[in-house]
Amino acid sequence: MLKLLIFLACFYLLICGLLFFFQEHLIFFPEKLDRDHQFGFNQKFEEIFIKAKDQKLLHGLLFKAENSNGLIFYLHGNAGSLRSWGEVAQTYTDLNYDVFMIDYRGFGKSEGSISNQAELHQDVQLAYDEMKARYSEDQIVVLGYSVGSGLAAKLASSNNPEMLILQAPYYSMTDLMKNTYPIIPTALLKYKLETNEYIISCRMPIVLFHGRQDEIIYHRSSVKLRKIMKTTDTLITLDPQSHNGMTSNPEYRTAIQKILMK
Repeated sequence: MLKLLIFLACFYLLICGLLFFFQEHLIFFPEKLDRDHQFGFNQKFEEIFIKAKDQKLLHGLLFKAENSNGLIFYLHGNAGSLRSWGEVAQTYTDLNYDVFMIDYRGFGKSEGSISNQAELHQDVQLAYDEMKARYSEDQIVVLGYSVGSGLAAKLASSNNPEMLILQAPYYSMTDLMKNTYPIIPTALLKYKLETNEYIISCRMPIVLFHGRQDEIIYHRSSVKLRKIMKTTDTLITLDPQSHNGMTSNPEYRTAIQKILMK
């Protein structure tokens, strides 16, 4: 019995060590694209490369509406690349908003790889600064989906966009880890992404969307966020709706049209 307990303890420590050193591979699932990859979207877009502080090139796409009322600064989820994420842009260009999307390091045509949270925030800020050179901040709506929701909340808390929209947000990555993997010490997590702290500093209107049947980020994450938000902010629960495919949900499309056309 003692040998078994020692074995189990050693195995647990090994798993914890692997989770700490390889967590980027458990959180992020990038699709890499060749530099000469040709996108096949059925609308106007511009490819933009932004030089990061370490000289790595970050790649983004700017989709243009026919009669633009402003910009959706869109931070996507933890998998894929702009090859697939770019498909959602038409939902917003149809509402007369330009859309800018950036691929994180190691995603799509963006160089490098994700290695820490501070660098992620820094990259997103650089991309936002690039868009601020083209659009007035009171014309920019920051929108984050899934893992991008924490990045969006942090960005909005440090800037002054017109609005913050979060799709399937987590209260924090620490909270999500406690809920999903309660036996793993949260001290191992390098990506805290504390949406709950960022959101308190946001001065602009905030709208949350969450699917009641979300199997990845539990719906109560948004309920908890709503409790610490301003009384004028909004949580819209989509039922039924799982984690993926929210942008295609007719109820979401109706709600986002009303929000953006105000």
